[in-house]
Amino acid sequence: MSRGVCVRRRGAGRPWRWRVAVLALALGGATLPWRAVANGEPGAAASAPAPAAAGTQATVEQPRAFGHVLGDVLTQRVLLQHAGRPVDVAAPPSADRVGLWLERRPARTETDDQGRRWLAIDYQVVNAPRTLTTLSLPALAIATRGGAPLALPAWPISVGPLTPSEVPGQGALQALRPDRPVDAAPTAAIERRFTGALVALCVVLLGWLAWWGGRNWREAQRLPFARAWRELRRADAASPEAWLSLHRAVNASAGRVVHGASLSRWLDEQPHLRPLQAQLEGFYRHSSERFFAGGAAAAYPLHELGRALRDAERRQHR
Repeated sequence: MSRGVCVRRRGAGRPWRWRVAVLALALGGATLPWRAVANGEPGAAASAPAPAAAGTQATVEQPRAFGHVLGDVLTQRVLLQHAGRPVDVAAPPSADRVGLWLERRPARTETDDQGRRWLAIDYQVVNAPRTLTTLSLPALAIATRGGAPLALPAWPISVGPLTPSEVPGQGALQALRPDRPVDAAPTAAIERRFTGALVALCVVLLGWLAWWGGRNWREAQRLPFARAWRELRRADAASPEAWLSLHRAVNASAGRVVHGASLSRWLDEQPHLRPLQAQLEGFYRHSSERFFAGGAAAAYPLHELGRALRDAERRQHR
């Protein structure tokens, strides 16, 4: 074997190292812009964003900054003018909850005595802090038509609790107060009206009783069967006076003497007594036996007939 074949030349394996070095330098140069952007430095592949356009400072009437509690409404009024020229609002602030303490209501447009237009924005306090707290009405940028937005700065306010967390406990400042006595309502006018109504009711009742009693008394004096019933109540049904009083009542009602034979004619003249025809016929039959037959008359319910005749007569004259 020849020795020259086994010996390498000193520079035969070096070309590949040079090629690796050149490739590494090329890759490093390509990544330099990425490294600059990652480190926050300007690079050829990135540029800084342009700043946003600033708004126009608005003329604002701010609400009172102190002394607010739960439920209070604070109003910001923004003048809708710029450089002496009116502006139109493109998008008013929307009604929404603003943080924990405030709620914004729908905006509205107002016009003052000088004819200037204002945008009124209401905020209501919707929470009550435990201690005096400082809040801020938020800063706003109100978009306008054809111009820069109106910029409203934040406005700090203070909101206090409705009641102190601790009661002093001195004098009338106690944790619990006693029940407050309720003043009696004035009832003098009501009592006078009630007394007047009661007196009027008594007068009406007395008048009705007087009329009722007088009518009954007049009927008892004027109507024949009413007089007969008054006499029957005081007499025995078996006595001749009781029978005669009922005969006199029938005769007075007919205007003549009525016998058993003429009873039907009399009932034709007094149709309201027709339902009592059977009882009247029995009365005349028993009366003939008592006064003309000379025999003992059977018992007859004279009081029932007298009451029935009195009732029928009263119904007829009402």
